[in-house]
Amino acid sequence: MKTLQEKKQEVVENFSVYDEWLDKYEYLIDLGKSLPPYPEDKKTDEHLIKGCQSRVWLDAKIEDGRLWFSADSDAVITRGIISLLVDVYSGCTPEEVAGDDFGFIGEIGLRENLSPTRSNGLVSMIQTLQAIARKNV
Repeated sequence: MKTLQEKKQEVVENFSVYDEWLDKYEYLIDLGKSLPPYPEDKKTDEHLIKGCQSRVWLDAKIEDGRLWFSADSDAVITRGIISLLVDVYSGCTPEEVAGDDFGFIGEIGLRENLSPTRSNGLVSMIQTLQAIARKNV
């Protein structure tokens, strides 16, 4: 299993392949398409991330001391963003997620290239991941 640092570096490398943000958005959309199906019975207010313009559901389970996330969204780019976060942070310990600076998001320029409402949604997604992790530390 890859370390958190290796997964974040892989994201930075994957985004660096593209020069234009239009291509990076397409990459995000493709990531969203790769999300496993999210159970309909988990699409509840309890799993809804507050602060996102789109609806984003996030669930987590802990197995052998590691967090495993599943998610979905009703918007394609937002689905790609949550997919990116799920891919990077699933399999990490709660301590790793709670203590991470999410600096790779800045390295790929994601926040700067999102609309203000999507950028706020990204912050809400990160805060929710960290809150889940802190509950399990």
